[in-house]
Amino acid sequence: MKTPARRSKRVNQEESETNVTTRVVLRTRKTNCSKTRAARVRPDYPLTRTTSESEMKLMPPEFFQIDALDLAPRLLGKFMRRDNVVLRITEVEAYRPNDSACHGRFGVTPRTAPVFGPGGHAYVYLCYGLHMMLNIVADKEGVGAAVLIRSCSPVSGMETIQERRGLKTDKPVLLNGPGKVGQALGLSTEWSHHPLYSPGGLELLDGGEDVEKVMVGPRVGIDYALPEHVNA
Repeated sequence: MKTPARRSKRVNQEESETNVTTRVVLRTRKTNCSKTRAARVRPDYPLTRTTSESEMKLMPPEFFQIDALDLAPRLLGKFMRRDNVVLRITEVEAYRPNDSACHGRFGVTPRTAPVFGPGGHAYVYLCYGLHMMLNIVADKEGVGAAVLIRSCSPVSGMETIQERRGLKTDKPVLLNGPGKVGQALGLSTEWSHHPLYSPGGLELLDGGEDVEKVMVGPRVGIDYALPEHVNA
């Protein structure tokens, strides 16, 4: 969990939403998403399945209460919904106990307390006094692990997304950073502790599309961490 990443090297803003490119060299490719365990993952191909909101189902609490490395790839292709805005998750980063890049390394403080809650709750923190960063708490209560939602693609509520972002575009630059995702959803730190498996407010939904291939790479903007965690 860290500062927002530089974007100019990662995204060709002239290309369409489904042609997002990654700044880092791919370390490996996996053919089974459910078995992929990596700190930073994203789909290896465009997510194109059309899903109506009536097909979107809330994920149960037990979905979240697993190791953050296992939860991260399972979040790809899922939907975040608040009010009329629905976003599809396209890139995530995992943070675990004993990780020098994780906020949990500070122990339980007023700021980090949400990340030590039970899996399935939101952890929203303010970065640089500007950006609201949405994380999904993973694992059992007291563990101190979460998955950062790094980028999304818009599904519905485009006008609201553009208004909140102050940007009239449908290109990847609209949602290609964690601060942009938080802004598009209209989040504040008051959303921390919110259960994402309960109807209403902020929800995590399954749309029925399994991501079979993912791109894996090191996390971005965590140079302060130990080398083994920077390069994980």
